[in-house]
Amino acid sequence: MATSSIQWNPGWTTRQPERGDLVLVLSGSGVFKPGDGWLQPLESMPVQAGSAGFVSLGSADGRAVFVTEVPESVSADGDIVSLRDALMMISDVPAAMLSTGFQVWQWFQDHQYCGRCGGCMGFHRRERAKWCDSCSIPWYPRLAPCVIVVIRKEDHYLLAKSSRVKRHFYSLIAGFVEPGESLEAAVVREVKEETGLDVTNIQYRASEPWPFPHQLMAGFFADYAGGELVLQEDELADAGWFLPGSRPPVPPETTISGRLIRDMERMITGGVSGLE
Repeated sequence: MATSSIQWNPGWTTRQPERGDLVLVLSGSGVFKPGDGWLQPLESMPVQAGSAGFVSLGSADGRAVFVTEVPESVSADGDIVSLRDALMMISDVPAAMLSTGFQVWQWFQDHQYCGRCGGCMGFHRRERAKWCDSCSIPWYPRLAPCVIVVIRKEDHYLLAKSSRVKRHFYSLIAGFVEPGESLEAAVVREVKEETGLDVTNIQYRASEPWPFPHQLMAGFFADYAGGELVLQEDELADAGWFLPGSRPPVPPETTISGRLIRDMERMITGGVSGLE
């Protein structure tokens, strides 16, 4: 993900924010961005802010950081940047902090009540978890493992355009891991379902959190092993084999898909490969 000058360290506390602490303010699907930064002191927030509660994120530059949400009507005079635009279009965004903030806040909103007994829950005293006293069970933030893969066929590689995403990007085959399935088996199944192709020589490359809403992407390379392109139309609008240097627009290098694509291009052309 993108790098940032903010020295953010993830952490957890059950205490509420105090004067001097920093706050990441969300608004709908965006981030309320004050001035040229991403965090603001608790005391400078709008009066209505914080009514939805606060959740600990860790610390930045030695100061505690919390996340909260305000209605769009409250933050209308500020600069609201969508999370997707922030992660894909801004090179120095504190991506890990924003990603964690959105996922933790989603968890906080979705787990006000116990999924077993329906009772109200509080924070776990030692871990980032909600705790039900009646059931004596914790409820942790949800993570959904996904796979994403570059498929190589000699000196070409496969790119596909989603039928759901409006951006004019071609990207990679990706999908959720199912219960009882290994990551490698998910690669084989997703590729077959979406393209009709068979793959082999599946190699892990890198991983990245992707907060839409709570995925953990595991990136792979794989070799074409047979089959003809038959697209799953509700997933893909187009797909094809491309040479390095002759491809359509793809996601930026601030994303795992963008880095995987460029790493495969370097591998095909004989350059040094390896995701950072």
